[in-house]
Amino acid sequence: MRQLETLNTDQVGFYRENGYLVLENRVPTNVIEAIRSEIARFELEAQGLTQSNDRLDLEISHTPGNPRIRRIKLPHSISDVVRKLMYSDHILAPARDLIGPDLRLHTTKLNMKSANFGAAIEWHQDFAFYPHSNDDVLAIGVIIDEMRSENGPLMVFPGSHRGTIHDHHVDGVFAGAMDLAACGYDIADAVELTGPAGSISIHHGRIVHGSALNTSKHDRRILFYEMMAADAFPIMGSMTRFDSVDDYNQRMLCGTPTLQPRLADVPVRIPQPQPEENRSIYEIQSRLKHRAFNTNS
Repeated sequence: MRQLETLNTDQVGFYRENGYLVLENRVPTNVIEAIRSEIARFELEAQGLTQSNDRLDLEISHTPGNPRIRRIKLPHSISDVVRKLMYSDHILAPARDLIGPDLRLHTTKLNMKSANFGAAIEWHQDFAFYPHSNDDVLAIGVIIDEMRSENGPLMVFPGSHRGTIHDHHVDGVFAGAMDLAACGYDIADAVELTGPAGSISIHHGRIVHGSALNTSKHDRRILFYEMMAADAFPIMGSMTRFDSVDDYNQRMLCGTPTLQPRLADVPVRIPQPQPEENRSIYEIQSRLKHRAFNTNS
């Protein structure tokens, strides 16, 4: 049995049972401040934009004179600060404790739940977007601003990672979200993942999660690093994309790549056919007919 680097056996057991963890004060304050400075740089970039581009996803209410960003896309590719943190033990040590020493990057994103208007993300499972040969798949969220009940924290349904992958389609087209009530969930059973700035949340790729509109006076920005065990390979039809084996292996965060997928008995749904408006989760989820959260932004 491998020796744990940073988690204890109780924390690993809690994650196995519930599908999530929150580790408070995991990332140093100076790194959080540096990320905030990077966000300010991107906010300046958004000034004058009339529509989203390959770097910035804009709120519905964005105008060039009043710039509003809802997501910074692939921040590790456009920010040295974000990229350096991605390879640090602040992020990778707990991931190795949970899914092994060989880790591959799936994607990164910085969700901007800005005060008074930050967009909601409807209930979904990450594994519905990118099914793999096994479910050693997780997302680590770096909490940039204190997460409180009032500013739209990430919410999860404990234990839902051990259940099915729910239908995320509307009228036969992938919509990237679930009808919560139709799937048998009561929002009263959801748990809020709150914590001070510098904390990290970890959630399993199969756990049901979402977050409400930020109607508070406090920002709630969170940086996500999504990753998987190196022997978890995407199933045909997954939204995971790579151009070649060399390209895929360049996504290794640590450890050794492999060409031998590990097959596990896990539930899978294929996120096909894709909608035309598939540039971001916000556009994909716009097809949902029964929304759980207010969408005014």
